[in-house]
Amino acid sequence: MSDKKLYLKFIDADVTGIISLYWDNAPETCKAIWGALEKPIQWPATHAIFSGPEIMMGLPEEARNFDPTKLPPENQTILPEPGELLWFYQPKNFFKIDPDEFWEIGMFYGVGGRTFGPTGWISCTYFGKMTENLEAVAAQCRLIRTEGAKRVEIGRLV
Repeated sequence: MSDKKLYLKFIDADVTGIISLYWDNAPETCKAIWGALEKPIQWPATHAIFSGPEIMMGLPEEARNFDPTKLPPENQTILPEPGELLWFYQPKNFFKIDPDEFWEIGMFYGVGGRTFGPTGWISCTYFGKMTENLEAVAAQCRLIRTEGAKRVEIGRLV
């Protein structure tokens, strides 16, 4: 299974990065995300507020084919490396300031990132790392801070 990879593409800019999955360190999360991406998904990526150089994308309703409460904590940290992708599930009413449910895939594109939210430190599961074209993808990520959300596509690399 370790040869299975994902891609993340900024649609309008036609910039794509390749993601190697952490099958050995986060097998259940990789399996769930791989299954959710049977068909590529598109989502407006936004910039994180609290965690530094991170973009965030939701998992659309049609791709939610697993129970996020059954995923075990795997390969967790609060200090990710550039290029790493996280999985975070926010159940309804988890945060006082945001009562909505949220299925998050996040990607850190630079140094100095940390998983810090409105309630403080939040350990997250890291399921992969962008191993190809991170520099060009990071340039697009930085533009989100000044230009606003950008549409991305995430899918299986075939």
